[in-house]
Amino acid sequence: MTTTSSSTSAAPAPDAARGAFIDVRGTSTHHHDLGQGTPVLFLHGSGPGVSAWANWQHALPVVAENARALALDIVGFGHTERPADVRYSLRTWTDHVWGYLDALGIDKVSVVGNSLGGRIALQMAEDDQDRLDKLVLMGSPGVGMTLTDGLKALRAYEPSPDNMRDLLRGHFAVDPSLISNELVQIRYEASAAPGAHEAYRLMFFHPDHAGAELAISEEQVRAVTRPTLLVHGREDNIVPVDIALNMLRLLPDADLHVFARCGHWTQIERAADFNDVIGQFLGLGE
Repeated sequence: MTTTSSSTSAAPAPDAARGAFIDVRGTSTHHHDLGQGTPVLFLHGSGPGVSAWANWQHALPVVAENARALALDIVGFGHTERPADVRYSLRTWTDHVWGYLDALGIDKVSVVGNSLGGRIALQMAEDDQDRLDKLVLMGSPGVGMTLTDGLKALRAYEPSPDNMRDLLRGHFAVDPSLISNELVQIRYEASAAPGAHEAYRLMFFHPDHAGAELAISEEQVRAVTRPTLLVHGREDNIVPVDIALNMLRLLPDADLHVFARCGHWTQIERAADFNDVIGQFLGLGE
């Protein structure tokens, strides 16, 4: 799956970006389902204004050329319903992803997880590795993770265009020119949508929720036997590259690809290269 820039593929059809809704165990869930063939599930991170399309807009259309590319707005994020009685936690998010796969009738899948999405992928491996083919963990927290300055900035965000611009330019991308006014506006509007910031504050700060409880032990990591590709930006200041090195030493079957001059957004900052690397690992286009 070879590309030369993030714009080498034709622009996705408007319906691809708009997505659709599917019922997942009673929760109206927004998702994107592109292409045909072997399913590859993309899981987004937890930054303010995040959604499946915001995270994966450069990857989904490319992967869909050779596989079935799937991505959902995990409960609490994006356009997915936020049930009044939900308790945000790693368990809740992982169960929502399993329910999504069940709703689609998918028994086995490869998973590409960004940040929080990578931690969910690891929990899926702990739950039922037989349903997983391969894992791609991109900027994912792991053993040795601490509360970094970048993560503190994410959690402290209060919705405003200026705050979103400062957050994206200061902590997501090494090259600030990648942070366009359009991207800032899109992410800001999503972060300020009705209920979005309230849910964000609940999941990471309210004592009734457990969104910040993402620790994983060495024993848990060593038990993940599925082939795994770790992808990380060398300059990531949200999840430092040292975490990926820790995981490389512990995972029984793992490779690591580090992108230079790249922060927490390898799938956006190095979009074409990222697509090539994961395409080769997943065996797409063979």
